[in-house]
Amino acid sequence: MSELSDQFDAPVKRFEVGGHAMAYRDVGPTAAGQSDVTEAPRPTILCVHGNPTWSYYYRGVAQRFGADHRVIAVDHIGCGHSDKPSQSEFAYTLANHQSNLVALIEHLDLSDVVLLAHDWGGAIGLGAVVRCKPRFRGIMLLNTAAFPPPYVPWRIAACRIPVLGTLGVRGVNLFARAAITMAMSRNRMRPAVAENLLKPYDSWTNRVAIDAFVRDIPFSKAAPTYQTLVDLENALPSLADLSSLLVWGMKDWCFRPECLRRFQSVWPSATSVEIDDAGHYVIEDAPAETLDAIGQFLKDRIR
Repeated sequence: MSELSDQFDAPVKRFEVGGHAMAYRDVGPTAAGQSDVTEAPRPTILCVHGNPTWSYYYRGVAQRFGADHRVIAVDHIGCGHSDKPSQSEFAYTLANHQSNLVALIEHLDLSDVVLLAHDWGGAIGLGAVVRCKPRFRGIMLLNTAAFPPPYVPWRIAACRIPVLGTLGVRGVNLFARAAITMAMSRNRMRPAVAENLLKPYDSWTNRVAIDAFVRDIPFSKAAPTYQTLVDLENALPSLADLSSLLVWGMKDWCFRPECLRRFQSVWPSATSVEIDDAGHYVIEDAPAETLDAIGQFLKDRIR
């Protein structure tokens, strides 16, 4: 598969958490539906997106693996097809997104799970793995982090400028629109894909989470999410016994190779796939290499 389909037609399901509806797609067979009971069940792939994407980012995973694996792709509160409450109705913090994901995992009673996470999804998903580790068999990460940011790119810092930053992010969709060009290196994003990535974020109200994610990046130790990230980083060695895959677009200017090296230092047995000319949206920029790496990892490392 060298090119992804532009569509993700899987039905949207909803789960009520904290008074808000969290949407997710659930594709493929469940573990209970596996016909060959003599073998371990094929793992469920739990896909966790970052900012400013949504479950649509993982359509290729569902297309490639959904016939044999259960593939669940979530939309965080404020994103995709999920409810988009105001910041007075929901505190858009890393800790709350982690708790929502844990609640969904427990609601679905998932087991034999392999996490697949990108961008903010890494910190959200890994937080859930720490809290629900017996349910997980492996970890797959794409250009992400799970520790306080070692640097903040100016393009992101600019979106934090008081008043003006929010006007840009929520008023003219500056952050999400910039990402469809700045997050790729090898290829140009197809117009239909760009349109679909932007579709849920079509108004000031519907861009609440994009702005909140940017403002949740801890610029100092006093920021609430700083300690959440410190705690998560301290917990990473406890996950080293899980099989792990690290697929990195090495031209990413945000989650740069330094982030990859941090994961490699705590998970020395991780399988690493470095794609030299791909950017941050690595599935969009290098779909064949990324999906092939996921497929090989599931075949070779998840027992």
